[in-house]
Amino acid sequence: MAELDIGKHCQIDSCNLKDFLPFVCDSCSGVFCLEHRSREAHSCPEEPVKRESQTTGGPKCYPCSFEDCKGKELLPVICPQCEKHFCLAHRHQDDHKCEKLEVQKPRMAATKELVQKIVASKDGSKNKGRRGAKNSATAAKVALMKLKLHAAGDKGLPQTERTYFQVYLPKESKDSSQPMFFCSKWSVGKVVDYAASLASLKNNNNVLTAKKLRLCHPQTGEALRMDDTLLSLLAHPEAPLYNGGNVILEYLDNECTGLEDVSDYVTQT
Repeated sequence: MAELDIGKHCQIDSCNLKDFLPFVCDSCSGVFCLEHRSREAHSCPEEPVKRESQTTGGPKCYPCSFEDCKGKELLPVICPQCEKHFCLAHRHQDDHKCEKLEVQKPRMAATKELVQKIVASKDGSKNKGRRGAKNSATAAKVALMKLKLHAAGDKGLPQTERTYFQVYLPKESKDSSQPMFFCSKWSVGKVVDYAASLASLKNNNNVLTAKKLRLCHPQTGEALRMDDTLLSLLAHPEAPLYNGGNVILEYLDNECTGLEDVSDYVTQT
């Protein structure tokens, strides 16, 4: 069966990252990823287009259409389904509750209850929680040294911005896991897209009825928010991720909030 060809590659030769919601420069009409969308980032050779609709001397901004959001972008970020403008934080259909997105079914009570039990079991007592966090952090430091030798990623990223994970792949994949590194400033959504590209996984996150690739916490199984950044998750006070630790990549139904059993992927210590 032929795969859907969604998204385009960034025109910067040193990048060539495939973005599933690419940006089009309104000056040179080039196609770029999030990192190179601004004229300065891709060294745009064309003069900025003067828009007759501007009545003030300041640059034109595109306000986010999401309710109560005051975010604005200098370049248009348009949802291909509802064709409305959104800020970067709300550009995915799930994040702006797209009117063209299939109506979500009520979340399964059993799945929700199971996730709550997993989270509660990790809390336990304060001493147990601290000991578990300390062990995870120590194990991650040891694993980090090994990951740096074999991890795949964008070699152009500065060492200070690299975050390494052992990425456990979906059950249907031929490989159980792969070492990868990502930019700590990236959102979870971009990490998912980039990891799918490195592992040659189908990524139908823009298809309404398809299962979505989600990044899940290795201990709780909770699906991480697509607009959270790696920096914020690394600094999470209760269930942080660790540089050198594990993450799980899996296909989930739209109504699913996480994995039922993380032991199917990662052996917990």
